[in-house]
Amino acid sequence: MLEIAIVAFTTFFATVGPPDVAALFAGLTHDKTVAERRAMALKGTLIGGGILLFFTLFGEWVLTYFGISLPALRTAGGILLLLIAIDMVFARPSGGTTTTSEENAEAAGKADISVFPLATPLIAGPGAIGAAILLAAGAEGDGRKIAVVIAALCAVLALTFVLLLLATQVQRLLGVTGLQVLSRVVGVLLAALAVQFIFDGIAASGLVG
Repeated sequence: MLEIAIVAFTTFFATVGPPDVAALFAGLTHDKTVAERRAMALKGTLIGGGILLFFTLFGEWVLTYFGISLPALRTAGGILLLLIAIDMVFARPSGGTTTTSEENAEAAGKADISVFPLATPLIAGPGAIGAAILLAAGAEGDGRKIAVVIAALCAVLALTFVLLLLATQVQRLLGVTGLQVLSRVVGVLLAALAVQFIFDGIAASGLVG
């Protein structure tokens, strides 16, 4: 169970990216009051968390509905996570965890960014949603394992909320260099997990050996 918890926490931390989300949040809410930032942080975290929880609990049903096998998900999800990890290692913005320039422009004109872009795609982006489905499917219906995955998700969401409340301080403390160093370290770990997901998916498909 400890191994599942570590893998789930690391994967969610890498795909949600609490420090990066906090840095973007600080930039988008620089003209807001403390009360407004707190309200948006809470609302965004709850909505983003709700989206990820939905896919954690019902992601396998979604796969069944669309006729997607677990090995196919593991392989595709692993490739997606690997692409995100490569961008993290080289400190490049990733479409799986960040917003596009067009989305940033739209967000800049919004009074309340809690739903867009905070809840999605910053917190519940393609990478995090894929990770939620992948980790839950890997639990193979074991209630205890799914509970561990959900606990890891909640831990990352709680950390995200705290960092959102301290967004300005985090940005000032870590700076650009600090955020990039953290991103690279987590990216290496995510790359290893992604490759393992790909290997497991290929092996389970029967294409090899």
